[in-house]
Amino acid sequence: MSHLPYVPGGRDDPGVHAVAAKAIELIADGARVGLGSGRAASVFIAKLGARRREGLRVSGVATSHGSAYEARRAGIPLIALGVGGPLDLTVDGADEVAPNLDLVKGWGGALVRERIVATASARQVILVGTAKLVRALGERGRVPVEVIPLAEWLAVRELEALGLAPARRMDAGGSRPFITENGNLILDCALPEPLRDGKAARELERVLLEIVGVVDTGLFLGTAHRVLVGHPDGRVDTRSRAEG
Repeated sequence: MSHLPYVPGGRDDPGVHAVAAKAIELIADGARVGLGSGRAASVFIAKLGARRREGLRVSGVATSHGSAYEARRAGIPLIALGVGGPLDLTVDGADEVAPNLDLVKGWGGALVRERIVATASARQVILVGTAKLVRALGERGRVPVEVIPLAEWLAVRELEALGLAPARRMDAGGSRPFITENGNLILDCALPEPLRDGKAARELERVLLEIVGVVDTGLFLGTAHRVLVGHPDGRVDTRSRAEG
């Protein structure tokens, strides 16, 4: 009998299951929940569906076609954003988490919809493994920037002028550009060096958003209210954002 290899951060990671289970404890009866994208979010969605079958009343807004599929499979009713008012919370993953809980998101390509749903929520809860923790944003990889296709040339020129090294994201086959669910391109931008602090991250976000044709960036700064960190042995650390 063959077995797939163990992948840290994958669906079989004990840490992922532990943080997903911990997040379920935050869901009140009748809650409207933003459903994030990615592996940790999909495990959370499955567990949330199991709780619904046990009697928990809950509905969700999906951040991607993938999370919508997972929600339907789990039996979670999906609602339109705005039905009943703001969402109670959004549960999502992240690609990097800085000590101040600033994030890099978007390696999966759903950053714009993740931003919208998070902004429409009273709280954003992030589920990660220890590998996603960094000392400074940009340590693990590139910062995604979503761009309207017509503006690609202009955006690349401006990004390079800022000292970044943008690369058009390709699809899984590597022969065609990756197209977001909004019909846009993603430019993955390598930084000259990791961002030294939150002030540097916010300045970079500001100049990126000023580029004509840029829709959004993968810098999610100050959005996370709580980060649940799962360890391989199943332990969970909870980190909360300092207010004020």
